[in-house]
Amino acid sequence: MKTLTADARADHSPLTAPVSPDAFKSLFRSHPGPVAVITASGDPKPLGFTATSVISLSAEPPLLAFSVSATSSSLEAMRITENVAVHLLDTDHEVLAQRFATSGIDRFADLDWTALPDGTPLIRDVPSWAWGPVAHRFEVEGSLLTIVRIDESSTSDRRTPLLYKNRRYCHLDDA
Repeated sequence: MKTLTADARADHSPLTAPVSPDAFKSLFRSHPGPVAVITASGDPKPLGFTATSVISLSAEPPLLAFSVSATSSSLEAMRITENVAVHLLDTDHEVLAQRFATSGIDRFADLDWTALPDGTPLIRDVPSWAWGPVAHRFEVEGSLLTIVRIDESSTSDRRTPLLYKNRRYCHLDDA
């Protein structure tokens, strides 16, 4: 792998202005991302939201990260929660993804879930999930980048991940 030196980079014209917000959004809208539901205990009730920003950071130690939007109703609670569960959704979980992306509703009403010993909600019919303590938080332009150390996980080998692209849910065959 070739590493660019400062001299090599000098041969390229510097960008004179940052990309517009619309151009940046368009860039990532056309790039499919996996869909997850993040849950945590809340006061007085559990909280959860749909995320397409979950990434693997490290296998040793096992770390993942996700971002909470500055406009999310879960932002303030995520700033203080100690533990989270990350549910990786399959293609048959589109309704669940829509539920946790909808504001102003009780996202846990009539949902089959259980509380882990620390109170973190675990959605029962999602075959792949991870749980752990929040290791780091970084405020980035009002959003919250959250890094979680994974202490427990479960996965199914027969997964077909749910993806999000161009403002719609999709599958690998139509992504």
